Amino acid sequence: MMQTGTVLELTVDRETPLGYMLTDGEETILLHKNEATRDLGEDETVEVFLYADQKSRITATMTIPKGLNGHEWMEVVEVLPGLGTFINIGIAKDALIPADDLPVFEEIWPQVGDHLLCRIKTDRRGKLIGKLATQDVMLDRSINAPSNILNQNIQGTIYRLLKVGSYMISNEGYVGFIHNSERKDEPRLGQVVEGRVIDVKDDGTINVSLLPRKQEAMDEDAQVIMDYLELRGGAMPYSDKSAPEDIKEQFNISKAAFKRAMGKLLKQGLIRQSEGWTYKKEEEK
Repeated sequence: MMQTGTVLELTVDRETPLGYMLTDGEETILLHKNEATRDLGEDETVEVFLYADQKSRITATMTIPKGLNGHEWMEVVEVLPGLGTFINIGIAKDALIPADDLPVFEEIWPQVGDHLLCRIKTDRRGKLIGKLATQDVMLDRSINAPSNILNQNIQGTIYRLLKVGSYMISNEGYVGFIHNSERKDEPRLGQVVEGRVIDVKDDGTINVSLLPRKQEAMDEDAQVIMDYLELRGGAMPYSDKSAPEDIKEQFNISKAAFKRAMGKLLKQGLIRQSEGWTYKKEEEK
């Protein structure tokens, strides 16, 4: 019996205006001309992949989809809230990664254009399903990071999300972990991120921080403060004396980082502080 998700060798029974009728001796199936990679002759044997088309009819293609014999990187081509994400597997039919296999919160689902490492299978209804690579698969595919990359910048793709942090696979093939304290926002599944290596572990994996280096952070935080002052008309009810929780709530930075940025702005003569308020110098009357 012909089943979706399988690769079979079938024989060309006859040609039709739409394509070729293939047979295994008992059943016949259509190979549309759009799914044939070359012209075929009667009685010729051809290897095809079977899948269900948009109308749930079993059809054939001479293109073997990606991810059928192992994990491959697939591009996300559509995201449907509540249902899941569709990935391009190289044939006319895309495969679905069901919502149950994605993060609980849809804001950290992959976006169109992201890439995920997946393999392909069929569900009980014969639909093509994408299965994300597990941690074991990623570790098996990875290579050990050299110790001399400590403190270097690195780029990679997020492939696993946990409450405690996120896992990435670098462009070089290193498995990296990003603790939730080493990022400002949680990256989405499939997002390409750039950080710096803060530890190379004995097992060859790395720890990565997405936070900027102190000087870079100071520049960024100082700009955030100046932008906020601009929105407030040049004055804000925050200063070095403000409570840490108030600073965190408004600027999403620690009090220490806030004080460093404020110190830089004071030194540059861009601001002044008075009675718990901060003012842009150019706003003075």
